[in-house]
Amino acid sequence: MPGTPDKKSVSRPRIGDRIFSNLTLFFALLILLIIAGLLVVLNIDAWPAIQKFGISFITSISWDPVREEFGALPAVYGTLLSSLIGLVIAVPVSLGSAIFLSELSPVWVSRPVSFLIEMLAAIPSVIIGLWGLFVMVPFIRDPIEKYLGANLGFFPLFQGPPFGVGFLSAGIILAIMVIPIITAISRDVMHAVPSTQREAMLALGATHWEMITGAVLPYCRSGLVGAVILGLGRALGETMAVTMVIGNSYKLTASLFSPGATIASKVASEFSEASGDLYIGSLITLALVLFGITLLVNIIARLLVWRSVSVKGTGE
Repeated sequence: MPGTPDKKSVSRPRIGDRIFSNLTLFFALLILLIIAGLLVVLNIDAWPAIQKFGISFITSISWDPVREEFGALPAVYGTLLSSLIGLVIAVPVSLGSAIFLSELSPVWVSRPVSFLIEMLAAIPSVIIGLWGLFVMVPFIRDPIEKYLGANLGFFPLFQGPPFGVGFLSAGIILAIMVIPIITAISRDVMHAVPSTQREAMLALGATHWEMITGAVLPYCRSGLVGAVILGLGRALGETMAVTMVIGNSYKLTASLFSPGATIASKVASEFSEASGDLYIGSLITLALVLFGITLLVNIIARLLVWRSVSVKGTGE
């Protein structure tokens, strides 16, 4: 009969949708299988250290391959401290740059500047590490650390000799590396805000700044949190650049001038010379600890996003 759809034309889209749905499900499950397989392999290789040290591995500060005494606390401390310094520097710069590029700058400025920011994100970390070692570290040693030590030396953060290499240099390097990531994602998130949001706020008599803070930023809050978390993930796992400028001293200290170590730098600097199941297992256990820290940070970030969305939805 005319107007009656052909059975083949009706069945083909359904078959195609079913294939596409099953294919995407397969890829999603494949990611979970890869993560599970990675954890299984790492746990098998790390088992000698896990069996010997247990939970005390995380709280111990000793790292002596000769006596086979290993602990992760200084590396965990260095990882969190350097990443925190990097975020404290990077987040205001990144969000300010994203606001300028998406809301304030003319097109002839935003396009080339956005391109340069994305190019900075593509620079290999070893290149940034070499620049940090030969250019940034001498400048941080003199005059920055000397000035901070002379004027703010009564704070534990700024005590000690100005080595140049240390937590401060590592934090600045991490800030340079995560600024392009946070800026680019934040800019795209702000661009995704509907223009009606801006127009409605301006129609109510708001200034341009009030429109940004009252309409744009609250609308894309979850995306901005995601951008910061992606930057934090890059900072937590960065290896080569941090290894070059942090000094690789395995100790706990409150001074930002002091050399230190991160989990990634410790594994990278010692894995090639590690011998024995316990030594290798301890380095792999460090990797597992870093995996756990990253997972915990992402869970906390997701809870914060859910909280902000629920508060926004209930109108609190």
